[in-house]
Amino acid sequence: MLIKLFNQNSEFMRVAKQMTYNKFAMGGLFIFVFLLLAVILAPVIAPYDPFMLNMNVRNQGPSMSHWFGTDELGRDIFSRILFAGRYSISMGLSATAFSFFWGVIIGAIAGYFGGWVDSVIMRFLDIIQAIPNLLLVIVVSAVLGPGFFNTIIALAVNGIPGSARMLRAQILRIREVEYIEAAQSINCSRIRIIFSHLLPNSIAPLIVQATMGIAGMISFAAALSFIGLGVQPPTPEWGAMLSASRQYIRDFPHMVIFPGLMIAITILALNLMGDGLRDALDPKLKR
Repeated sequence: MLIKLFNQNSEFMRVAKQMTYNKFAMGGLFIFVFLLLAVILAPVIAPYDPFMLNMNVRNQGPSMSHWFGTDELGRDIFSRILFAGRYSISMGLSATAFSFFWGVIIGAIAGYFGGWVDSVIMRFLDIIQAIPNLLLVIVVSAVLGPGFFNTIIALAVNGIPGSARMLRAQILRIREVEYIEAAQSINCSRIRIIFSHLLPNSIAPLIVQATMGIAGMISFAAALSFIGLGVQPPTPEWGAMLSASRQYIRDFPHMVIFPGLMIAITILALNLMGDGLRDALDPKLKR
């Protein structure tokens, strides 16, 4: 499997090579990988315990001893940002993976079977998408309650309809082509047709959407934590850090600037990656 994946003539290697031509995409990939490694190695890199209180140094600006300054309780902001990234990024990745998985299943069923099955599924998704995205996330999160895993579920529910609709559209476009008719003529099972023939040829746009969707999930996760429905204090999370420091924005702006900057940099890097991946998967732009 791995040999086929990294074969010089494989689609994976073609896309990877195409990505290298896009400097912005490679820059976004480098930044995101760097951030990912930094938050994974947070226990090693962080100079202080993110929960350690020191009232003697509270509300201090950036310095050599505290690179990003300290908060209202004297906690090192740099250390807290590193550990907060573990929650923010993992929520974005997990929610996207969850919504991608269920979106693929629902979209594949709706697109392949069509008829009343498609109608029922699409009308149900219409109801969900009629609710504004942020409002839906807030409602689901309020019903489930705050917390790390509940936030992931709330974010994923919001992402499923978009993934399902995109895959359904792709399958409707290719389900009547010759190789699908050939598979049906030799009595291939429906499951095999869906997972062996339809999905591999229709998944590319969904991968691009998922890559760019991670950025949206991180933004929504920060918004939920900001209003108190996401990760709860004293657990560090970028949105929760913004919420806790918003009352100090005039006197100690560093407490807001650095968590907000991390959210912005992460989202920018993911969007650059998504744009590059979209171009790499476009057959019209092959080199």
